Amino acid sequence: MTKRATIRTYRHGLGDCHLVTLHGKNSSKYRILIDCGVILGTPNAKALMTGVMNSIIKETKGKVDLLVATHEHWDHVSGFGQAAEAFSKLKVGEVWMAWTENPKDKDARELLASKQASIALLEDAAMHLQSLNPVGESPLFVSLADFYGFAANVTTRSALEAVRDKAKPGSPRYCDPADTPTELSKFGARIYVLGPPRDVDLLKRLNPRKNSNESYEHALAAFEADMKPLIGKVGCDYNAPFSELDRVSIADARQIPFFASRYFQGPDWRRVDSDWMLAADSLALALDNMTNNTSLVLAIELEDQDVLLFAADAQMGNWLSWPTCSWKVKGKSVTGEDLMRRTIVYKVGHHGSHNATLKERGLDLMDSLQTAVIPVNQDMAKQKRWGAMPLDALVAALKRKTLEKGHVLRTDKDLPPGAKAAGVVSTSEYLEVTV
Repeated sequence: MTKRATIRTYRHGLGDCHLVTLHGKNSSKYRILIDCGVILGTPNAKALMTGVMNSIIKETKGKVDLLVATHEHWDHVSGFGQAAEAFSKLKVGEVWMAWTENPKDKDARELLASKQASIALLEDAAMHLQSLNPVGESPLFVSLADFYGFAANVTTRSALEAVRDKAKPGSPRYCDPADTPTELSKFGARIYVLGPPRDVDLLKRLNPRKNSNESYEHALAAFEADMKPLIGKVGCDYNAPFSELDRVSIADARQIPFFASRYFQGPDWRRVDSDWMLAADSLALALDNMTNNTSLVLAIELEDQDVLLFAADAQMGNWLSWPTCSWKVKGKSVTGEDLMRRTIVYKVGHHGSHNATLKERGLDLMDSLQTAVIPVNQDMAKQKRWGAMPLDALVAALKRKTLEKGHVLRTDKDLPPGAKAAGVVSTSEYLEVTV
């Protein structure tokens, strides 16, 4: 079989890094690097990501034709900062980012300002939590904050800027689903942009139900109403959620058997006077999902019209927009639904989480699916309290889709039966699929 493409997915932990090679005539190659990051808290992350970057440099002889940064999350872009010295040696042809990163785009600027305001609020909440000297299990918003590198020397924003700098003296291409597909005729390939959608309401959509009022804006408004007036306010009594008329002091409550046995047995942050953290959790989760929804999603069409789908961490609002995408190619109409039906390799979104692979108008359309690749480390996911990553029901659905046609591959597991014989390469460093 003539090689058309090779997809290398690195096995460095809970994060994404993919090196795609398109094969042309006379052994020519077109290299695409999509993301390079690992979740905060990964042991020896700097050395680990430097090793990944050095591997990429060795494989590509120091040059990639296209560098793609899909969205501003630590587990997708941290390596560009952690492995800065090695990354500086990588030569890059083009740099692609989503339109949501374009500083000249009005909608993008408004999204960024809102996101930065939310991050600042969550940082304040995290600092206040530390002032309470918490012990035991951390609340959800602290865990989700890892996606932005709160406790790291490098932020997601600075890592993105390192990618953007690779495009100088020009500027990156800020990709939009309305863009004309990119022709790579020497390699028999064409690249389509499926997401993020231009519809800002879809970007903020966190739930596939049409009648759901769950949104990023709702979560931000609730948190601001509850906590923004309090955080940093001198003399504010965080331990007084009720009016003075209804209040029992903490000292008195400790002397009352009912409260002593029921109120002071768990971690302090779980008490009702720390109720504000529920709003912080909701905001962190909404911000996480909205940022995921800004993921740059690419569909690479090969000869014979087979498609490789890289969904990054796209959430519901992003997925819902794909089937309606439409382009004119050589006089014929191509839709997002067409591309999904012809997808043979799917890079599974958001490490196989419950809300990052749409079923209806999503996986149900992928009738040609042969290989699904899940970049995941379940042990680390459990440490982060994301124990259902990957979701068992999703893995089962992917196996049904690929049954008798291919395999479901996980970067944290050995190859399934038959995968090696089918040509899948597995090393301690990466998985590699050739089509």
